[in-house]
Amino acid sequence: MTTEIVGKEMFDAHVANSDKILLIDFWAERCGPCKMLKPVLHDIAEKRDDVELLTIDVDAEWNADLSMQFGVRSIPQVTLYKGGEQVDQFVWALPPEQVEALIDKYTSAE
Repeated sequence: MTTEIVGKEMFDAHVANSDKILLIDFWAERCGPCKMLKPVLHDIAEKRDDVELLTIDVDAEWNADLSMQFGVRSIPQVTLYKGGEQVDQFVWALPPEQVEALIDKYTSAE
């Protein structure tokens, strides 16, 4: 499942109410690596029931607070949440196997 986030209130509601691993993708249309990573993240979120992808356009003014909150300096930046808490993060476009391995690190402990 993929959800486009439009503002801090929507983000907070998703984090508070999700029992899945959240992949939070900070991206921008102008970013080439973001375009490379986007289909990887979407495919993972579609095939796994335990993952939800939240996308946050850093160029949208309604997401400025979130970009500042997460200290986004380089994109793509993907932050992982589990149980309402940030558990990991990576910057840049990783291959699917590495993204899956990172997710598995937090699902195999259950």
